[in-house]
Amino acid sequence: MRTFLLTLAVVDDLLAIVIIAFVLTAHVAVGALLGGLACVVAFGVVARLRRAPWWLLVPLAVAAWALVHASGVHATIAGVLLGFAVPTRAVHGELVGRAERAEHAWRPVANGVALPVFAFFAAGVTVVGTGIGEVLGSHVAIGVMVGLVVGKPLGVLGTTWLAVRLTPLRLAPGVGLRDMLPVGALTGIGFTVALLVAELSFDASTPDGAARVAEAKVAVLVASVVSAGVAAVLLRRDASRERPADVNEDGVPDTEQGPYGTL
Repeated sequence: MRTFLLTLAVVDDLLAIVIIAFVLTAHVAVGALLGGLACVVAFGVVARLRRAPWWLLVPLAVAAWALVHASGVHATIAGVLLGFAVPTRAVHGELVGRAERAEHAWRPVANGVALPVFAFFAAGVTVVGTGIGEVLGSHVAIGVMVGLVVGKPLGVLGTTWLAVRLTPLRLAPGVGLRDMLPVGALTGIGFTVALLVAELSFDASTPDGAARVAEAKVAVLVASVVSAGVAAVLLRRDASRERPADVNEDGVPDTEQGPYGTL
């Protein structure tokens, strides 16, 4: 379930970033965008050299970020593309892929510095002069909360149900459709990317747009807390129920490897 949730979270964030790139981008400077993509390609080539010098990778990454930002596309896309450019398979006789090594090296910085700093700056909202009930009662806030608390679990459960019923794919041994509801509830804790989308969806330079951004951010924070509480209750209930020997319904006891691909 942890592996499924981690994969789901990564794919969910990538889809959100694609939406940011293609839906929430008003004007694109093609020249700057092509320059940024060229820097990403050069970064990928250098990252595959036997000795990939950091003093060349860093300027290329910074240039890619700056050019993509200047193009009008959100610079998050540059970060995603740079990540994809790092080889995941071991090269030049190395024991592990460079992407895995980089992930281990940068994880403390990402989780201990980048993520808290982003959350600190992105989550700041004010409801001075406005009642919290009025904020949460707005159409924007209601839509965000229903989407995260109700839409996410239904989407995860419904999509997984269709996949295992209409295709040969099955969930991994030990994981069943019954687990998708609590896992789906956990996906409602859409903190960082949800805040980013909320900030980009409205024009905060106008009073009305700033109010909508504040409503969306408050709704994201409230929905994250509610989703965490609901998920905790559902996970506790799921763990207390007896689990069948073939919970993923692939016709093979979960202690053995099933004949189908895993979902």
